[in-house]
Amino acid sequence: MKVAIYPGSFDPITLGHLDIIRRAARCFDKVYVCVLYNCDKKTPMFSPEERLEMIRRSVAEIPNVEAELFSGLLADYAREKKASILVKGVRNATDFDLEYQMAAINRGICSELETVFLPASSAYQHFSSTMAREMIRYGQPLEKYVPQAVAEALKQKTE
Repeated sequence: MKVAIYPGSFDPITLGHLDIIRRAARCFDKVYVCVLYNCDKKTPMFSPEERLEMIRRSVAEIPNVEAELFSGLLADYAREKKASILVKGVRNATDFDLEYQMAAINRGICSELETVFLPASSAYQHFSSTMAREMIRYGQPLEKYVPQAVAEALKQKTE
């Protein structure tokens, strides 16, 4: 059984993330979407629990995908889940350079852990969670960029 992990902060999850999740789900028997507590990111818009709930609602129709929170080393989470693959979406060369470095670090910690890079679909190459947060702050419509579950959470959060 091929088990993969798609890690990230997902603040919030976007349609680009969801595209990567769906594509990974076609390639692997089981995909864990791992919401990491990221101490490098400043002031998240959503709590880890809110992000997890939005992801769970967004992937509910994909039977081999499960979302969880994790606060330790990604390599430890991979060992716990018996996963041998990390899935990383890349939008551009900058993303690739950063993710390539992280892949080397993760492989150094856990030699059996491979990283698979999935290029972003062209419809989502220009959009990130950071951009979504900016659009949210300024009340811009997000229907083309975030799953329905995120749109619903935003309505509840801003009402």
